[in-house]
Amino acid sequence: MKRRTILLYRIRIPNFEKKYLLDELIKVFLRPEEYEIMADEDMNQADITFNSENYQDKDLIKQQIYDKLSEITGLNPEWGILTGVRPVKLCGEIFDETGSKDETLKRLENHYYLNAEKSHLIMDILEYQRQTAGRPKADTAGIYIGIPFCPTRCVYCSFASNQVGESEIARYMTALHKEIEYCGRRMKETGISPETIYIGGGTPTTLNAGQLTEMTEAIRRSFDMSKVREFTVEAGRPDTISEEKLRALKDAGVGRISINPQSMKERTMELIGRKHTPGDIVKAFEIAEAMGFDSINADIIAGLPDETPEDFADTLNKVIGLSPDNITVHSLAVKRASKLKDIDSDFHYKQAAAVSEMLDIAGSKLAAADYIPYYLYRQKHMAGAYENTGYCRKGKECIYNIRIMDDHQTIVALGAGGMTKVYYPEEDRLERVPNVTNYQEYIGRIDEMLDRKEKGLFRR
Repeated sequence: MKRRTILLYRIRIPNFEKKYLLDELIKVFLRPEEYEIMADEDMNQADITFNSENYQDKDLIKQQIYDKLSEITGLNPEWGILTGVRPVKLCGEIFDETGSKDETLKRLENHYYLNAEKSHLIMDILEYQRQTAGRPKADTAGIYIGIPFCPTRCVYCSFASNQVGESEIARYMTALHKEIEYCGRRMKETGISPETIYIGGGTPTTLNAGQLTEMTEAIRRSFDMSKVREFTVEAGRPDTISEEKLRALKDAGVGRISINPQSMKERTMELIGRKHTPGDIVKAFEIAEAMGFDSINADIIAGLPDETPEDFADTLNKVIGLSPDNITVHSLAVKRASKLKDIDSDFHYKQAAAVSEMLDIAGSKLAAADYIPYYLYRQKHMAGAYENTGYCRKGKECIYNIRIMDDHQTIVALGAGGMTKVYYPEEDRLERVPNVTNYQEYIGRIDEMLDRKEKGLFRR
């Protein structure tokens, strides 16, 4: 149904203090300029009122919001009233409570308003994760190491991504090595073993081959590698990949890498701020295949500027033809910190219908090519309020990706912008221990970052 044009709705939500918990669902239906949530003293001027019944359960209020705004706009979001990042985790909690697949699906559809396709998708993913990755063992952790540098900044990017010279990268690596050595030593002393190691960014292969070798040697020297099931590096952008760099990673025992085209349309690469061509992507895959990595992932994005569903299908066909072990399909998210947000703040709303069609194309083509959906997460400001889904060949799932979305394992995050999450199994809760995001502050305050981990992680 065509979206109805709305000038402004004044919304009243009495008897519920944390209105921000409801605002994300309202944004799925209405653009920020189309409504305002009234302050308590102005509530007599409202056009729509929710929660006159004085519910304290936010889900019941969300059901009212969904029902009313669906009626007004004609929209029926497929994820129902869910706005959280981790729907598979919620599915697991319901399944563990009910012990029944049918009851889990029923609650997802009747209480949370998911459509049948989405509820079955996350149920299938949950079953696959438990059959393959299983539960994390006690006293294990995932290790994330961030390299916050890229050759250029893509228009949709909201991550820590800096364009700097060699001397700045060298300064950062000195501080990062200090954190690697400290965390490795303290994990050994406190009996925490790494299960997975994931080096992300930014673009880690912005580093030269020597820096990659020095970093991976520091990792192997510092951490107990005896229980590591998976060692991943996001090689990421093809214009940063060379045979010398991939050889350095392979020699260090890295088994899984990512090569992320995002699109195979050259004009799109120019629009989003990338400096490589489709030919560079193919060449990067050829080099990686010759190296014999255990697993190669490719990321693509649905909803990029000026792309049609036909363009997306062409990208998908070409990426499948390169035969990666994993293909992650992202729905475009327009975050506040991205250039695209400044260019067109409504871009993700405009792309909703196209992204829906693109995700349908991805699901059917990847199933036909024997890829299985194995992890899924959502973000704010996504086109159509859809999702990101990781697909894999059977047995090629990324354990780190599963763990980071399941939230039942400690994640030790190193580097600028790293967010360590300390898991307390007895209480089933997480405590966060952040590193500063700015890489220059990280360098200058590295001792403070180590002290934060000492107090928040190692002395818990």
